[in-house]
Amino acid sequence: MYLIQLQKDLDEVKELLKKASRKRVHDVLLEEKNKIEKEIKDQQPLKLKPMTSEEERPLPTGYTVKINNYAWDQSDKFVKIYITLNGVQHLPAENVQVHFTERSFDLLVKNLNKKNYAMTFNNLLKPISAESSSWKIKTDMVLILCKKKQEEKWECLTQVEKETKEKEKASYDTSDPSEGLMNLLKKMYAEGDDEMKRSINKAWVESREKQAKDDLPIDI
Repeated sequence: MYLIQLQKDLDEVKELLKKASRKRVHDVLLEEKNKIEKEIKDQQPLKLKPMTSEEERPLPTGYTVKINNYAWDQSDKFVKIYITLNGVQHLPAENVQVHFTERSFDLLVKNLNKKNYAMTFNNLLKPISAESSSWKIKTDMVLILCKKKQEEKWECLTQVEKETKEKEKASYDTSDPSEGLMNLLKKMYAEGDDEMKRSINKAWVESREKQAKDDLPIDI
C-alpha cells in the first residue's frame, strides 16, 4: 500500500514537472522526484550483491581490509548477514572468528590471500542472544546468524541506520506520502513570488484536471 502511494506521488510530480515553466519550480520538483524514486528503490527487497574487489595494489602480509559490502535478510528468529569473500572455504576454521555481544558483533578473517578482513557492527537495532548466535562458512561466503531476543521484524541493522533514515524522511510523512508532497508545494507557494505562485497554481490545476479525467468512469 505504501509503495502504491509513493508511485502515485511520483506520477503526480512528473505531471507537475511537465507543466513547470519556472526554473526554480522545476528544480525543486526535480529534487522531489529524485527523492521519491530513491525511496521507492529503498523499499524494494534487498538483493545480495557480490563484494566489490579491493583496488589492486601490493599489500604486506597481515594487511587488514575493512569489509563494507554485505547483504542481509531475516527470519522470525534470526538476522542473517552475508559477506562475500572469495576462497574463504579453504581457510582453517580457526582463521574465521566472530564475537557477539547483546548489541554488536565483529568478524575477523585471517590470512585470506595474504590479507586479513574485518567487519564490526555496533549498536544493533535490537538486542540479540550472543550465546545462541553463530556463523557458517560457505563457498566464497561467511554467513552470520544473529539470534533475535524477541521475534520481531527489524527495519534495518543498526540504530545509526534508523536515525539516518528518519532524518532523510523528516519532511516526508511516512503515514501519508501525499501529505509530504502537499507540504512541499505549500512551502514553495508561500516562499515564491507572484510569478512562481501563478506557475504552481497553473501546474496544480492542470494536474488535478488530468487526474480527474483519468478517474472518471467509462460510460457503456
